[in-house]
Amino acid sequence: MTDHNDEKRALNDWSHTLSHALQILDLDADAQLILDVAKETSRSVGPSAGPISAFYVGYAAALAATSGHVDTTTAVTNAAQKVMKLCAGVNEEGPEGGGWADTAQ
Repeated sequence: MTDHNDEKRALNDWSHTLSHALQILDLDADAQLILDVAKETSRSVGPSAGPISAFYVGYAAALAATSGHVDTTTAVTNAAQKVMKLCAGVNEEGPEGGGWADTAQ
């Protein structure tokens, strides 16, 4: 169990370091949600989709939050939910219901 706690602590430390380095001091990101998005898109679409999806979630959330319509946490959650719905659609529409991973699509 120590490995999981160590990984979680390292991720929290890294997130803190990134937020300060990038001067995003008011962000309280749900790391597990972002990890879930990356994992699901990697599984549904392909290995490289995870990091790209996480980036797009962050970018979309930033645009929504700076528009003043929602707070940062809600913006991240909304963007992540949209990505997860897209993944569900890929799984349903992909070859044999398994998504597009491992195909030439």
